[in-house]
Amino acid sequence: MKVSAPELLLDAQAQLGEGPAWDEARNCLWWVDIAGERLHRYVPQSGQDAFLELGQMPGYAVPCRSGKIILGMKNGIATLELDDAASPGLAAAQLNWVAQPEPHLPHNRFNDGKCDPSGRLLAGTMDINEKDASGALYSLSPGEGLRVLKTDVRISNGLAWSADYKTFYYIDTPTRKIMAYDYDLASGGIANPRLVVEVPESLGWPDGMTSDLRGRLWVGMWGGAAITVWDAEKGQLLEKINFPAKNVTSCAFGGSQRNTLYVTSARIGLDAADWAAFPASGGLFRLETDVEGMPTFRFGD
Repeated sequence: MKVSAPELLLDAQAQLGEGPAWDEARNCLWWVDIAGERLHRYVPQSGQDAFLELGQMPGYAVPCRSGKIILGMKNGIATLELDDAASPGLAAAQLNWVAQPEPHLPHNRFNDGKCDPSGRLLAGTMDINEKDASGALYSLSPGEGLRVLKTDVRISNGLAWSADYKTFYYIDTPTRKIMAYDYDLASGGIANPRLVVEVPESLGWPDGMTSDLRGRLWVGMWGGAAITVWDAEKGQLLEKINFPAKNVTSCAFGGSQRNTLYVTSARIGLDAADWAAFPASGGLFRLETDVEGMPTFRFGD
């Protein structure tokens, strides 16, 4: 496997950069700064990054088949209609709430979210204070509403599928575990949980995740200044790619050949020694690979 050194695309100084999602229709990358309450759109062809102030924390942003963006935010799941006339800037035309499942949990927010090939959204919540297991993993099927897949989650994070879509991978960060489930693409159900990887403390905390077509999992390492690559079948560490950012948060494949890995990072919680050692923390990165990654599937609205 060939992987280039990470390239800093944007010294974004994001407080909590997260949720990269490649938009094939627009040839751009959506990503969020959760703590900064911003939705970002990065266009590789021009190198321009535009952002939209949302007024509350977004955990993820996923493109929809309709051209809208679906967001998981502090207060629930919403679709955002964009004002295309604002290009190259970024402006909202309308925000519509789709589901607000946790009004009884004011200290929770949505975190990572991703769509399966059928256009179904899987997204999880977490305790903002990262203490209580008050989060859940939800499934939102177009026209069918929201259902709960998993409860008692502390920090719902990385989601990915195998190349045949029959296996779903999931991370609840404080467990340090990557779990696998049988996945029913027709119904969106998960079953038969089993441990795939238990991440050693020396590598940091497993955060956001994606997969490639060769059965490997690519995981951002919070506190570990790296992307780790794992064999999903054997649970073996294949590669550790070091970054000049301490908190590497998530990654997604994009580009015309889907072999470019875009990587987000965060600057929140760093001290002076961290800044000296990891000056690009909070930046947006990319690296080139010789593998084809899984696509960012769009929400089927």
